[in-house]
Amino acid sequence: MPKKVVLAYSGGLDTSCIVPWLVEHYKCEVICAVGDVGQGADELAGVEEKAIKSGAKSCHVVDLKRVFAEEYVFPTVIAGAMYEGRYLLGTSMARPILAKAQVEVARKVGADAVSHGCTGKGNDQVRFESAYAALAPDLEIIAPWRTWELKSREDMLNYLEARKIPCAASKTKIYSRDRNLWHISHEGGALENPWNAPPEDIWVMTADPMKAPDKSEEVTLGFRGGFPRSVNGREMPGDQLVLALNQIAAPHGVGRVDLIENRLVGMKSRGCYETPGGTVIFEALRGLEEMVLDRETRHYREALGLRFAELVYNGQWFTPLREAMWASAQKIAEPLTGEVVVRLYKGTATTIKRRSENSLYAEAFATFGKDEVYDQMDSKGFIRLFSLPSRIAAMKKMGRA
Repeated sequence: MPKKVVLAYSGGLDTSCIVPWLVEHYKCEVICAVGDVGQGADELAGVEEKAIKSGAKSCHVVDLKRVFAEEYVFPTVIAGAMYEGRYLLGTSMARPILAKAQVEVARKVGADAVSHGCTGKGNDQVRFESAYAALAPDLEIIAPWRTWELKSREDMLNYLEARKIPCAASKTKIYSRDRNLWHISHEGGALENPWNAPPEDIWVMTADPMKAPDKSEEVTLGFRGGFPRSVNGREMPGDQLVLALNQIAAPHGVGRVDLIENRLVGMKSRGCYETPGGTVIFEALRGLEEMVLDRETRHYREALGLRFAELVYNGQWFTPLREAMWASAQKIAEPLTGEVVVRLYKGTATTIKRRSENSLYAEAFATFGKDEVYDQMDSKGFIRLFSLPSRIAAMKKMGRA
């Protein structure tokens, strides 16, 4: 039986129940670990006091915002990782850094177990426990949702009420949400029927694109080695840069996604995501890639991005393969230094200008006007050799080979 358990704590209904449940079932000391990944002051307000009132011995709040942006978010964007072509992996990227911080708290306090509030249906249980396995395989893992008797929101509220533990949650919760500085996700409620359009009350970060300003806005991003470093000429650290872009892009309705995705555990689920600043960064970096990377390197990066997205989504951040793929992506990104202008307009973010000292674009070659550097007769031999396999196959078919 564990004597000291560190819980990944959010202050929400689930983890508010888990604290007293762990104390009652294991007769153990519970320490809460809260990772601040930019979920906002509202969610973090009074979280330490709340943890203590629910029965925790102590609560450690760790500021992870800058590390999250610089070491998790930006590498994922540089790799071109977008799950199933649409999801910018906001929740997926946050889980490994939260689990890592939790393990560090466990080591600090001498805990012999860790716990989380993930359900047995979702992806997050895999992400947390895969991180535990890679970072602290000696610690016992406790996942209450798999074993406890509480089966509904009402059960949990009654559980807390019986123990006189305060909780601001109500018996009717429309949506399940997860927020950090990169995005906010929404699941449940009307979204569970895929024939229902997302209700307008679901969106909390971005404006309705149809009601967004009729005038577009242009924003300039500066990159060094693939990392975004400035907005409109002003340099800032990663977390502040993302938040600044959120404020610029959200009023234009940029970054909304309504997605039915394939969960790792086998089922399909529907989620709505808002990633305003992230959408702008992703668009701008792809625009810079188009100008700087040669064809074969860019195509390889695109393939790398697909696999990188799967690793992040599946909770395989702390793996040799993910690290090797990041080393490759980082090498590819070395020449990605320059500026990109993105136009924001009614839900869209579109690259309209770009420049880089490492540009491979040469107007002298690409022009449709008169040029003196490209001999068009060279293309005849190239096409003949390029199409030779097709020519041989056709001649064989015609009996003339």
